[in-house]
Amino acid sequence: MSDEFDRTRRRQWVEGPERPGPPESWLALSDDDLLYRIEALRPGHGEDAQLVQVMRSNRHFFIRQEAAKKIGDHDMRKEHSHDRHIGQILVRGMNRREDATYLERLAAESRHLEVRKAAEAQLRLIAERIAAATRPSGSGDKK
Repeated sequence: MSDEFDRTRRRQWVEGPERPGPPESWLALSDDDLLYRIEALRPGHGEDAQLVQVMRSNRHFFIRQEAAKKIGDHDMRKEHSHDRHIGQILVRGMNRREDATYLERLAAESRHLEVRKAAEAQLRLIAERIAAATRPSGSGDKK
C-alpha cells in the first residue's frame, strides 16, 4: 500500500499536547491528562465546547471518540458523521424513532464500513424496541 493511499484513507493523529495553543485549551494537555479530564466529566458538565474542540482535533481516534461520547448536546456531533470514528459514537447514541431516518441515510451513504454497520445495528435496536412496545402484553411468552 502506498504512502499516498494511506494518507488519503487515514487521518494522521498527533500525540499531545498541541502547541502553540492557548493554555486554557484542553488540547494543550498531554494525552493522559486529556483522557483523565474527559473521563472525570459528569452529566451536565458544561464543557461541550472543549469536547468539540478535542473531537475536531488531530488527536488519536480513541481520545476523539471519548470526547464525542461525553458531549451533552447530541446535535453537536451530527456534523461529524463523515468521520468514521465519530460516526460510530454518534449512531450509538441515537435511539428514537425520529433518529431512524438519519440512521438510514448514514447506513446508505457513509463511505466508512464501520459507520454503516453501526447505523444498521442501531436501526435493528430501534426496530426491536418499537416492536416490543407495540406487542400486546403476554405475547411471546412460552409456558
